Amino acid sequence: MNTTLTRSTGLAACALLAAALAVHASGAAAQAYPAKPIRLMVPFPPGGSTDIVARIVAQKLSTQLGQSIVIENRGGAGGTLGTTVVAKAPPDGYSLLVGSTSTHVVAPSVYTKLEYDPVKDFAPVSLMAVSPYLLVVNSSVPAKNVKELVELMKSKPGQMNYASAGIGSTTHLAMEMFKSASGTFALHIPTAATAPPAPR
Repeated sequence: MNTTLTRSTGLAACALLAAALAVHASGAAAQAYPAKPIRLMVPFPPGGSTDIVARIVAQKLSTQLGQSIVIENRGGAGGTLGTTVVAKAPPDGYSLLVGSTSTHVVAPSVYTKLEYDPVKDFAPVSLMAVSPYLLVVNSSVPAKNVKELVELMKSKPGQMNYASAGIGSTTHLAMEMFKSASGTFALHIPTAATAPPAPR
């Protein structure tokens, strides 16, 4: 996944987020907000695109608010573990979540039981980034465009594989949609979305 966050959109997101948080908190508490560090939950492992975006925004947001923003990575179950933690936290503006399509759209559709309601348990604050997906093949695959790839897949039903970030991930579902729309078949090979950094 390639996360697109330009400097200007990143700064705009920070400004909007800071303003929204200040307005929300001013109505809920008498003391100035923020009066203590803010936890920013990233429900995925460190090093992935969501984590990188969160750290860029957290740095600028910390400067604008004059308070520390503490990143907490809690990956697992398609992002639902960290999301559940924030859903159960006090609604005081000090526990924020970097939500995603995985946590708020896919998870309610693929998990029979979630410990949070993606609509009732959260209040949207700001769009932080847009993450487009790319369809790529190994350079040895004799297909130079989508049309040629579809023709190749149809000529070799069941002989081609594709990798995704895991079962039920947005990359998995995107490829399944592609297969359905193109009338092709390829075997799904789920992989780890983002491996934690290797110990030193």
